[in-house]
Amino acid sequence: MPHSHVKTAGPPRVVGLDLSVTATGVAFDNGAQDFIGPQADGDARILDIREAVRIVVGGCPPGTRGINRWVDLVVIEDIPPVRAKAIGMLGMVHGVVRALLMDNGIPYALVPPSSLKKYATGRGGAGKPDMRMELFKRTGDDVRDDNAVDAAWLRYMGLDALGHPEVHLPKGHREGLAKIAWPEVRRA
Repeated sequence: MPHSHVKTAGPPRVVGLDLSVTATGVAFDNGAQDFIGPQADGDARILDIREAVRIVVGGCPPGTRGINRWVDLVVIEDIPPVRAKAIGMLGMVHGVVRALLMDNGIPYALVPPSSLKKYATGRGGAGKPDMRMELFKRTGDDVRDDNAVDAAWLRYMGLDALGHPEVHLPKGHREGLAKIAWPEVRRA
């Protein structure tokens, strides 16, 4: 796992995203969890998701005055290997979100679903209820949306990879961190 170059004190600002066409899970840089439900139908949903993610990662909405304060890292659950029916639209969602992050110089990491499950539960084949229970057990957060649960674990992985773990996990859980291609993160 490449080491990050952190230039300032304090924890890095990390966002977790479990991208979805219907309900994208988000773990904000302050640790809160929620989901983004696009308002539009059809392909226009990807524009809603892109705009919501832009705001989540620190971009000011168009037409407003404010200072962009982009996050240091975004951790995204990668596209599952077998989802033939939904893969086209999910691929478009991933494309617009990754393009947004690249356009703004925001590093991101892709985490395979099995690595996310291993980190959270110790088992790469764990189910959604296991993920939720581990989150509750380790943080006290009773998050009912599965997408938000995944996003929370993605954020915790990013913080851990950057040397600022908020959840202390057994060594076996953390082994999955080494299999992720973590980008170099520079903080001003």
